[in-house]
Amino acid sequence: MKEIRVLSPTAILGYGFPVESFEEGMKRHPHVIAVDAGSTDPGPYYLGAGVSFTDRNSVKRDLDIIIPAALKEGIPVIIGSSGGSGGTPHLAINRQIIQEIAQARGLSFKYAEIASELDKEVIRSYYKEGKITPLEPAPELKEQDIDDAVRIVAQIGEQPFIKALEGGAQVILAGRSYDPVVFAALAIKEGYPRGLALHMGKILECAAIAALPGSGSDCMFGYLREDHFELETLSPQRKCTTLSIAAHTLYEKSNPYLLPGPGGRLNLHNTTFEQVADNRVRVAGTVFEPTDGYFVKLEGVRSVGFRTISCAAVADPILIGKIDEVKEAVRARVDNNFKDYGMSDYFLDFKIYGKGGIMSMFPGIHHEPGNELLIIIEAVGATQEEADTICSFARSTFLHYGYEGRVSTAGNLAFPFSPSDAHMGEVFEFNLYHLMKIEDPVSLFPITFSEFKDGNSTKL
Repeated sequence: MKEIRVLSPTAILGYGFPVESFEEGMKRHPHVIAVDAGSTDPGPYYLGAGVSFTDRNSVKRDLDIIIPAALKEGIPVIIGSSGGSGGTPHLAINRQIIQEIAQARGLSFKYAEIASELDKEVIRSYYKEGKITPLEPAPELKEQDIDDAVRIVAQIGEQPFIKALEGGAQVILAGRSYDPVVFAALAIKEGYPRGLALHMGKILECAAIAALPGSGSDCMFGYLREDHFELETLSPQRKCTTLSIAAHTLYEKSNPYLLPGPGGRLNLHNTTFEQVADNRVRVAGTVFEPTDGYFVKLEGVRSVGFRTISCAAVADPILIGKIDEVKEAVRARVDNNFKDYGMSDYFLDFKIYGKGGIMSMFPGIHHEPGNELLIIIEAVGATQEEADTICSFARSTFLHYGYEGRVSTAGNLAFPFSPSDAHMGEVFEFNLYHLMKIEDPVSLFPITFSEFKDGNSTKL
């Protein structure tokens, strides 16, 4: 039976995997090893700061196993969303790791790198042509948003990966990518149905998270055929079930039947899930529906200041009962102290875990406090020094605030750490989360080829 076999080692490069599971995957002779290396889940900081949210040593450990195994098997390795966020500095992080592995092991292979960070003038030209629209709940884009952005990336579709494969690349490192395409590109290149290939990629992107029990640190294997695909786990500790695979199909999606991506959407109205073995599920019926025009998602961030936090615990039931009242009184005291001192433009927040620390973002939900509370005082200022000042004053005010019923004159807060205040550094927020209509799905994403010979690389 004609098929494309895909090994997904881990949910995100650097999350790790058992060598035993990986070896089981290699015994099945995959045609490609693909891995997603990034996400927007950790927030905007990593894109703005140009650093990786995954640990460098952990990423190197994973690649030091994956790349030599793939070269020995004679199959390509495809890595998407390099360095976590896929910008130019993130590509550099993973490129350096690959170079170190190649040199240490004396590896020879053809390498391709696909960039996804876009110049602001490119974005501006599309903006002026009216080709950028917001993704809910993002507002309409303004030209100032483009000016303010520290870094802007666009999600790569499968076409640049196919071009790199056609160019003979054995290791492909890409910037910000639509997660499923690194798993689907080879199959689409070989003529397999786009809908099935992308659906299988949608599940494989998170590896064994789609199994029971789920794990982001274990492997999954996919078999794509002309009218269906099958998924199986590679560890005896896990199983694929129709429930786990169907549930993961809905992961991070607002519509259970229509899953959008670059150039179109997956239609799941006729999709079926069938248990064909104890740890194996067959999926069929998914089709790809092209959109009227090709759209890519833009992700951009701007800097909004610097953050300082202080963490403290409260166990006094009297203070716990008055915590909202005390919190607002402390806020008012901070404002009064600095309003005439040139520090009125700051952000101060009290995240109270044990009383709606998570759900407080949703209005109208009542929260019964626990017996202990964790209070995170957060201050954001134009400079780190201003953030330090606001956080320090809020912390000391809260620590010694006198409230009705208070018995002891000692501090109200218990600090687990000394120093009590911690610098969190520069703060970023997403200011581009939009779709951009483009004519060519390849031209915005330049591909650079290099040749590694016994560990040393030369640009082609």
